[in-house]
Amino acid sequence: MKISVVIPTMNEEESIGAVMDEINAALSDEDYEVLIVDTKSTDKTREIARSKGARVVDEPRRGYGRAYKTGFEEAEGDIIVTLDADCTYPAYKIPQIVIMIEKEGYEFISTDRLSNVSSDVMGWLHRFGNWVLKATMNLLFRTDINDSQSGMWVFKKTALRHLNVTSDGMPFSEEIKIEAIKKDLKFDEVPIEYRQRKGEAKIRTLSDGFKNFTFLWKKRFGFV
Repeated sequence: MKISVVIPTMNEEESIGAVMDEINAALSDEDYEVLIVDTKSTDKTREIARSKGARVVDEPRRGYGRAYKTGFEEAEGDIIVTLDADCTYPAYKIPQIVIMIEKEGYEFISTDRLSNVSSDVMGWLHRFGNWVLKATMNLLFRTDINDSQSGMWVFKKTALRHLNVTSDGMPFSEEIKIEAIKKDLKFDEVPIEYRQRKGEAKIRTLSDGFKNFTFLWKKRFGFV
């Protein structure tokens, strides 16, 4: 089975090289591709990614979810993996999770940053916000998930036909998990190491957290 690793980028020259190196080392024995979905980078993100074997896809429209939708459309693999471009997610875990897809029949696996996260990596406000969002999601949708906001997922491309994901922004991350669970895909959550970010943070903790919180209520009551 071919693996497609999809990574949204916007000015990630400080970290994209290290992310590509880790992916290439982890998947050296696999049939794989790396898609960089880039939104108007003005630094050397594209050049660095291409030099290490990535295919760069232009997506001038801003939005976390928008980038992933474009990447999923372009992906040629049977299995799709998502990562951030800032070195926070452990690409070396990809083969282990892919085995769960291939051998155990899972259709969608999300990762759990929060079970083992260090306070040096994620501050108290960020951790509290994540707790509020996952508790709200579990309450509204009767799910049982520990990390509703994780950005590393591994899933069969065929799963996408079952998922009605409407958000083009940050709520995409929680919405795709809701859809996978509520559409009865075989779903699991795997604890991972979450690491110190390299480069400038793109997430605005308070405003993005509030948008994600309000989105959960809108989705639950049919306003999106």
